[in-house]
Amino acid sequence: MIRYDAPLRDMRFVLDELLHVEDYADLPGFADAPPDVMAAILEEAGKLASGILAPLNAVGDQHGCTLADGEVTTAPGFREAYRQYAEAGWTGLTASPEYGGQGLSHVLGIAVREIMTSANLAFSMFAGLTHGAANAIASGGTLQQKALFLPPMIEGRWTGTMNLTEPHCGTDLGLLRSRAEPLADGSFRITGTKIFISAGDHDLAENIIHLVLARLPDAPPGVKGISLFIVPKFLVNADGSLGPRNAVRCGSLEEKMGIHGNPTCVMNYDGATGYLVGQPHQGLRVMFVMMNSARLAVGVQGLSLASVAYQNAVRYARERLQGRAPGGAGGAEQPADPIILHPDVQRMLLTQRAFVEGGRALTYWAGLQVDLSHRHPDPGVREAAADLLGLLTPMIKAYCTDKAVACTSLAMQCFGGHGYIREWGMEQLLRDARITPLYEGTNGVQAMDLAARKLKLDDGRAIKRFIERVSTFCDAHGEELADVRRLRLALADLVAAVDYLGGADATATAAGAVDFLHLTALVAFGLQWAHMALVADRQLARGTTETAFYQAKRTTARFFFERILPDTAIHLQRIGHGADTLRAFEPDQY
Repeated sequence: MIRYDAPLRDMRFVLDELLHVEDYADLPGFADAPPDVMAAILEEAGKLASGILAPLNAVGDQHGCTLADGEVTTAPGFREAYRQYAEAGWTGLTASPEYGGQGLSHVLGIAVREIMTSANLAFSMFAGLTHGAANAIASGGTLQQKALFLPPMIEGRWTGTMNLTEPHCGTDLGLLRSRAEPLADGSFRITGTKIFISAGDHDLAENIIHLVLARLPDAPPGVKGISLFIVPKFLVNADGSLGPRNAVRCGSLEEKMGIHGNPTCVMNYDGATGYLVGQPHQGLRVMFVMMNSARLAVGVQGLSLASVAYQNAVRYARERLQGRAPGGAGGAEQPADPIILHPDVQRMLLTQRAFVEGGRALTYWAGLQVDLSHRHPDPGVREAAADLLGLLTPMIKAYCTDKAVACTSLAMQCFGGHGYIREWGMEQLLRDARITPLYEGTNGVQAMDLAARKLKLDDGRAIKRFIERVSTFCDAHGEELADVRRLRLALADLVAAVDYLGGADATATAAGAVDFLHLTALVAFGLQWAHMALVADRQLARGTTETAFYQAKRTTARFFFERILPDTAIHLQRIGHGADTLRAFEPDQY
């Protein structure tokens, strides 16, 4: 019952009117895709998503994946859809032309990813993981490894995974036990068990390229002793043809709450042949290329699930008749009013809309920072973009996924009891969304990354630059935009939180980390909504023919500033209380 239509006008609004992507035409990745080409690419992505991927979403959820004799079979239709997806070139959209990709901008890639993920999260993960694995090989691999593995991955004939977690350790990779023994031919024998491996085995591609963290015999303890290895499902000959099956198999499939269309595997490495990526004991440096990419991707997953849930909640609320709205808003010609006229339903819908549109602006902004940090000729611009991206990554991963769970729950609430029934599809979106705050580093870990590390990195350079950016916007548009007053108040809360944490001990910092992340994210959302309101006001003043579109932007901005942004004060209050209450409890008192 779930329908999905790509919100193309809203996407173009962010790309063209907020980010002004035409200003970057001189940068690699942008010259070949000016705004009109971007719009055409997004339109084609929307057709594939609504026509092919969205109808398979419930199929993947209901059929799931099956394991027999160490081989995983995906749900009906997935294999054919993936072949169509790859043949159309979507797997290589942003990849380097040197290895067969199209080399387009990362910000466009994020927009396309939003479309595909909104239609079918489980399906989109196969290509998303491959993209991250290919980036890691491109970053740390040898020329020979790049030439051998990247072209078929970018083409979509092979897929990729990352293998970090083990049964006894997740976030604390220093406890990792998988072993890598060097062999005379320069390869390594990989032994160990990895769990929670998304797309660890399947029938969509000829080969699967696993990136595996393991320890060499002389490895020092802790995270400084971890190396990274390429371990293909099928060994690869020097000419790129496939050799025999490697000693790696899926031992079991996890029975999970959601994303049933993507297999979550226990992977057993029994002396499998692997190839070192990068330097010995420096595996995390390369793997973090994939992990940071994955964390942004998970934030986009949160945005995408909230977006499709919101679309369907609006559609249902317009059609569902129930009771009378206050003030006779619906008229007497029908026996009851559409529930979209009830204030509480309007509250729920506007809360979702404010998050979805603000989250889209924020994630696309982060995507642009990826492009600038890698492709801009000015080192100062590259540094500033990298600083901003470092702040935005944990915010987008954690805040956007926390809010995805909240928004999909609100969307279900709009359906009432029907939302709890499988045939409407809303309960699947909520189940699928629930993994996003957990994987690729739990949201508590993301909060600690922001509050304990990013906040103080380079003497706080990144957060100072962010605060200055918001302050500069407020100074420039304070007289033109009434919402700036509320944004200034939120910024003052952020400055106070930064000052407090600057002098807090480790326990107090940890106690306030999640609230600090949410507070910072709210200010970032506030900056996006202030910018959107400014653009809308100017368009309306010019007499635009799209009056309803820009008025909706203006009204949603007002809702955000009146009903959501004031939460920064609550977060500040919680941060300021430190960890005294937490310290007061002994473990046996819980």
